Amino acid sequence: MKKAGYSAQDVDPESTAKAMGRELFIPTKKTFELCRAIRGMNVERAKEYLENVIALKQPVPFKTYRRWVGHKKGIGPGRYPVKSARAVLKVIENAQENAEYKGLTSDNMRIKVIAAHKGSPNKAMMPRAMGRSTRWYHETVNIELVLEEVK
Repeated sequence: MKKAGYSAQDVDPESTAKAMGRELFIPTKKTFELCRAIRGMNVERAKEYLENVIALKQPVPFKTYRRWVGHKKGIGPGRYPVKSARAVLKVIENAQENAEYKGLTSDNMRIKVIAAHKGSPNKAMMPRAMGRSTRWYHETVNIELVLEEVK
């Protein structure tokens, strides 16, 4: 199976920093919506937004996967994907550290590319009655992130 790579090929290596989270055990659909919500934000604002989602203070608007999703005040259908927000926050902090290592100032950076892709499924077994078992799959997600220095 081919490894997940970066989909953004037209980035300037001197003014950007990259990070990727691979095979994370988080919900795929919620991560798609969360990535859509923070795309284009300033890094500090995105980190603050994710911390508010983790603290259940600010919901993430759901635009595609919104069937049976309750409405939140002011945004419409939305949820609080805490597990996804923690994983995305780690990837953002990792990209920020990569930017500092390259000599870029991480204070004035914005999220140029953030995308979530389905990862490879991990097989698992669920015990059933009468000594039987059923196969099921853990879904995984690959998150790619490119930060760009704003001048």
